[in-house]
Amino acid sequence: MTQKNYDISISSKTSYIPEQSSPNGMRYVFTYTITITNSGLVAAKLLRRHWVITDANGKVQEVKGDGVIGEQPHIMPGESHQYSSASVLETPVGCMQGSYEMIADDGVEFEAPIPVFNLSMPNALH
Repeated sequence: MTQKNYDISISSKTSYIPEQSSPNGMRYVFTYTITITNSGLVAAKLLRRHWVITDANGKVQEVKGDGVIGEQPHIMPGESHQYSSASVLETPVGCMQGSYEMIADDGVEFEAPIPVFNLSMPNALH
């Protein structure tokens, strides 16, 4: 198998934060940690993010902006960048997905898809 020039993989881990949540107030707070790995042959910089956050009622929030948590990480081949952030939903279950807009060191811009991941309060899903 030949290695691609532009190959960014993204993984996620999530946690429910009960001390910041208020189920009676329809406020459910989740943290997520994202690991962005450059498996390609060319270093790349993360320029922009685009998130689509959907709660159990079908309410969709879109978040677009420069970088992630105020950074535009430059990721060398074989290296990873990890960061944590949070999301607030009105339901105990939801999901997130999206993409990162990247620019490789050779000037090629490309999109790195963020696979869908679930946000769920413990015992909310069977």
